[in-house]
Amino acid sequence: MLAEDVDGVQQKLKKILNFKNLHTCLKEAILLDYYVSGFLWARGMDFSVIQYIKFMTLLDMLLHNLRTLHMSLEDNIKWLGEVMAEIGPSHSQKNEEWSIFNIKQANAVIDYLKISLFQHYKLYEFLFYSTREEIVIGTKQVIEVVKPSGGLFPDPLEEGISFDLYSTFIEPPPILDTEMKRLDQKQVPEESQSEANSSDVDPLVGFTIEDIKSVLDQVTDDILIGIQAEINEKLQIQEEAFNARIEKLKKA
Repeated sequence: MLAEDVDGVQQKLKKILNFKNLHTCLKEAILLDYYVSGFLWARGMDFSVIQYIKFMTLLDMLLHNLRTLHMSLEDNIKWLGEVMAEIGPSHSQKNEEWSIFNIKQANAVIDYLKISLFQHYKLYEFLFYSTREEIVIGTKQVIEVVKPSGGLFPDPLEEGISFDLYSTFIEPPPILDTEMKRLDQKQVPEESQSEANSSDVDPLVGFTIEDIKSVLDQVTDDILIGIQAEINEKLQIQEEAFNARIEKLKKA
């Protein structure tokens, strides 16, 4: 691993640590970065192979104290101090395995641990002790589409349609006054002729054209108002049905 580049070191440690879900597991990605960063820092210090082994063991033991023994930051620093205090040539009896580091190297190791593990100790505690919700990367939803009414209204869209759009672009335009006058003028002679043929007495005697137009206009307005009210009522019913289904989908 000493001759590998960054990607090579990462692949080697990934295999040694048996990490298989780096792209989906945040914990594995953080731990791999912890070990790779430590190894690359040690390589920059020109450590010997034995020093590499001891340093990587020290990284693993500090993480073991945090993850398994639940050591606080103060206890872990105290433990590190007790270990590193035995590196001098006159202190090799108690912890002989750490005596391969000289004083300068030991200070460098402590400085590195300050900016790597100890500075982010709370984040590592959160990583090991806090439970996280699983991220939903896929889900299925069933959308209930309203069946066509088969009446005067268009088939509703899945997302619904506002009354303003319907009345502006879809609803048939109302009959203009000029067209109504033309219809009145056509209908009046035809009705007069048919009634004259059936009876000698004209029921329209005494009424002027203006009177007839006024009556027809009033009747037409009443009919249109009734149709508009019926349309508004049906649209209100459909809107309430849509809202009920939307609430049902939200609860699901």
